[in-house]
Amino acid sequence: MHKRITIPVLLLITGMLLPSCQRPPVYGDPETADAVRREFLHAWNGYKTYAWGHDALKPLSGGWRDWYGASLLMTPVDAFDTMVLMGLQDEAEEAKRLIIDSLGFDHDFDVQVFEVTIRLLGGLLSAYQMDGDPRFLTLADDLGRRLLPAFGSATGMPYRYVNLRSGAVRDGVNNPAEIGTLMLEFGTLARLTGNDVYYDAAKKAVQEVFSRRSQIGLVGTQIDVETGRWVNPQSHISGMIDSYYEYLLKAWLLFKDGDFLDMWKPSIESVNRYLADERENGLWYGSADMNSGERTATRFGALDAFFPALLALGGESERARDLQASCLNMWRLHGIEPEQLDYTTMTVLHPAYPLRPEIMESAYYLYTYTQSGEYREMGRMFFRDLIRHCRTEHGYAALRSVVTKEKSDGMESFFLAETLKYLYLLFADPSVLDLNEVVFNTEAHPLRNTWQQKP
Repeated sequence: MHKRITIPVLLLITGMLLPSCQRPPVYGDPETADAVRREFLHAWNGYKTYAWGHDALKPLSGGWRDWYGASLLMTPVDAFDTMVLMGLQDEAEEAKRLIIDSLGFDHDFDVQVFEVTIRLLGGLLSAYQMDGDPRFLTLADDLGRRLLPAFGSATGMPYRYVNLRSGAVRDGVNNPAEIGTLMLEFGTLARLTGNDVYYDAAKKAVQEVFSRRSQIGLVGTQIDVETGRWVNPQSHISGMIDSYYEYLLKAWLLFKDGDFLDMWKPSIESVNRYLADERENGLWYGSADMNSGERTATRFGALDAFFPALLALGGESERARDLQASCLNMWRLHGIEPEQLDYTTMTVLHPAYPLRPEIMESAYYLYTYTQSGEYREMGRMFFRDLIRHCRTEHGYAALRSVVTKEKSDGMESFFLAETLKYLYLLFADPSVLDLNEVVFNTEAHPLRNTWQQKP
C-alpha cells in the first residue's frame, strides 16, 4: 500500500510550499543544460526563419501554421519566459518586440478558451511578472476581457469556444480540464489588475464541477454546461480531466484560498482509491465509472505522465516514484513514449508523439524534491531520444508513430514552453528558478504571488 508522506501535507495545510531549505545544496549540470539551450535555439531559429509572425513552425516543409484566421503569436508568447530563464536576452528581446508590436485580439473568430488561456493568457502574465513591462499586462487584460463571456452559461461553467470580437459562445458540452484549468490564469489576472470578476468567474466554474462529483468523489469526462448533466461518466486522469486536478492543488498554493484545498483533498483521495491500478508491471492509473468505481479501461499515455509531478507536489513521494517508474517503462517500450497504451499488455493503442512534456515535467519535480540522480539520468535519456528521433533541419517534429518513427509536420508551441523548459530546469543551477517560489500553470508558465494575500 502507498502511504501519504505526512510532513509535506502538513505544510500544505498550514499554507507553506514544500520545503527546500533543510536539504543540502544541489548543483547543476551545466554541460547538459547548455546542450538543451542549444537545441532550444535550433528550434527557435527554425521558427524565426520559416514561421516568423505566425503561430507555429512546420519543421519538415519549412512552413508555418496559424490556428485561426490570423496569427496570435502562439510560439513567441509561449516561448518568451523559457528564453528569460535560459538567459537568452537577445532572443527574448526580439520576441518581446514582435509581441508588443504585432499581437492583438480584436478578431472576428472563435477561439478555444482553454488553449488560449493556458498558452497566451498564462504566457503574457508570466512575461509581465518576469519582464515588468506593463504592456504585457495590458494585453493579458484585453484577452481576459474577451474570454469572459464564455462563463455566461446557466451554471457558470464556460463554453468551449468564444468569439474574440463579439463574445458569442458555442459548444456547451465541455470537460473538467477545460472548465477547471482557467483558475491560475484568471486568478492571477484578477490579482494583478484588481478586477475580481476574473477570479470569481473562474472559481465558480471549478466549484460547479466539484459540486457535481459522484457519491464516491469522482468526476466524469464530459458535462453539459447549461444543464450540469454529465454526458460521459467515465473517470480518469488523462486528457479532458487531467489538469482539473492539477489546478485544485496549485490554486491553493498560489492564492492560499482554502476552498481549493478543501476540494483537492477529497478529490485526490478518490482518485487514488478508484483509479490507481497496481499491477505486476507497476503502478498505473486507469479509467473507472464515476458512479460505481468499476474499472472501465486500462489505458495510460503521455498526457497521464504529468501525474507523478502532481503527486510529488502534493507530498505523495512514494506513489510519485512508483508511477514515474511506470512512465519510464512506457518510454522505453519504443524509445519514446506513445500517446496511449494498454498497460496490462503494454500494447500501443495510439502511436503518435506530439513532443509532449509531461514525463520531463515529472522528472524535474521528482529530482527537485528527492535530489535523486536517477531523475537526471532519465532526463538525459529523454533528451537523447528527442534528438535522435525528432530533430529536423528546421526544428523538431512530432512523430506519427513511435513504433516506426515516422515524423509529422508539426512543432507545437508547448515544445518550447514546456518540453525544453523542464529539461533545462532539470539540469540548470537551481538558482535559475526556485520551485518553491513559483507555481507553474499547465503550460509551464511560472506564476508568482506578488500581490497582497487576501483572507
